[in-house]
Amino acid sequence: MAVATFGAGCFWGVELAFQKTEGVTSTSVGYTGGTTLKPTYEDVCTGQTMHAEVVQVEYDPSSVSFDALLDVFWGCHDPTTLNRQGPDMGTQYRSAIFYHSPEQEASAKASKEKADQSGRFGSAIVTEITPAPEYYIAEDYHQKYLEKRGMGSCH
Repeated sequence: MAVATFGAGCFWGVELAFQKTEGVTSTSVGYTGGTTLKPTYEDVCTGQTMHAEVVQVEYDPSSVSFDALLDVFWGCHDPTTLNRQGPDMGTQYRSAIFYHSPEQEASAKASKEKADQSGRFGSAIVTEITPAPEYYIAEDYHQKYLEKRGMGSCH
């Protein structure tokens, strides 16, 4: 198994998009990329911890490629809005790829360049691509939030 970590706004909807992807064996939502140790949802919502809401994806590389996961990532949010997705605003909602290997870094950068040059998005892509720092799993009530409630999307 391999791991990938993506920030694309509210983690509930992003998690659902990856759960539906063949080859993904598990998902969890949490926080990464900030300065506070063991942040809570309430901490992250202040915008002062600098954490992003993220989905950590465990996947079988023999069934789904990292490039295919990047396609899901680009398709489930607007990567051109800085620190904002829909009505959600703040650094915790930033577009980010946190890579776990040099191969993931190279693929993420190539994919971003390709997406940026495609003209698919009306503005320049602002997605950050950085090494995966420590990941803190979110509180249990956030895990599979939309699935538990029979909902198909956040907004």
